[in-house]
Amino acid sequence: MNISYGARREVMKHIEKYMLDNMHTYLKPIDTIWQPTDYLPDASREDFFDEVKELQERAKALPYDLFAVLIGDTITEEALPTYESWLATVEGVSNDEEGGWMKWLRHWTAEENRHGDLLNKYLYLSGRVDMRKMEISTQYLIADGFDIGTDRDPYRNFIYTSFQELATNISHRRVASLAKKSGDGLLSKMCGVIAGDEARHAKAYMDFITQVFTVDQSEAMIAFEDMMRKKIVMPAHFLREIGQKAGDAFEHFADAAQRLGVYTAMDYVEILQDLIKEWKIENIGDLNDAGERARDYIMKLPARLTRIAERMKGQTAEYQFSWIHAM
Repeated sequence: MNISYGARREVMKHIEKYMLDNMHTYLKPIDTIWQPTDYLPDASREDFFDEVKELQERAKALPYDLFAVLIGDTITEEALPTYESWLATVEGVSNDEEGGWMKWLRHWTAEENRHGDLLNKYLYLSGRVDMRKMEISTQYLIADGFDIGTDRDPYRNFIYTSFQELATNISHRRVASLAKKSGDGLLSKMCGVIAGDEARHAKAYMDFITQVFTVDQSEAMIAFEDMMRKKIVMPAHFLREIGQKAGDAFEHFADAAQRLGVYTAMDYVEILQDLIKEWKIENIGDLNDAGERARDYIMKLPARLTRIAERMKGQTAEYQFSWIHAM
């Protein structure tokens, strides 16, 4: 990966003021944004145990696959320290601890931190989860780390986060819908507000890359092509249960998500199409030869991935996760 990090730093500095001026668009005031306790039974109230009992009764009705996907989503949300430390190493982000991009990173992390807190408490109260085994998976996901092929390049990293935030929005939104259909309105609200956060965060990272395309078109296009050639690897790709190797649990998690329609191969294609449209890839001018070749690859990719997704359809084997108590 031949990258001029000096040029990258200059671009990041150039768009830093735009980011700071628009942070309020993508992040909510801390004093007024929702907090996990807004959606959870209040332990100080006399009816706390009655509310927990109701929560458990609703949780019992959730399909096994839905509960498995919810746990996998929770583990990946709780691996937030990995994502913060990874983004803090990106060129142009860590230059100014007091402001600039580090200010964005801290505030983004603070919003994301609420997601794992809320879902973890729901799962604990549900009574369906072996919390120790889930916590071991979470600790492994943080301890193992993950290499997503972005190195310290801000272009590749923000292209990745644009894609990843769109994917998590889809997953949480679909879990919310399925939870509502299964009669768990509380879980539906929880996943719905988390999905709303993810949508705002996706828009922010997409906007940052839009700004990059205005000043460094060819390098941004090449970075986009490179990420799509490598394939966007979600953090859940490295999931494992106790006694397994990193990634051993991912296929079963992905199968459950595919069966439910929570996140499918076609969703991957549609996110790519959304990014192509958002960044106006077809209309970007002043590209060098390598940039033009990169654009040609990107524009042809959705059709190729659609054909692959069609071939991937079929039955998948059900799996018993150690995270979930037998009923």
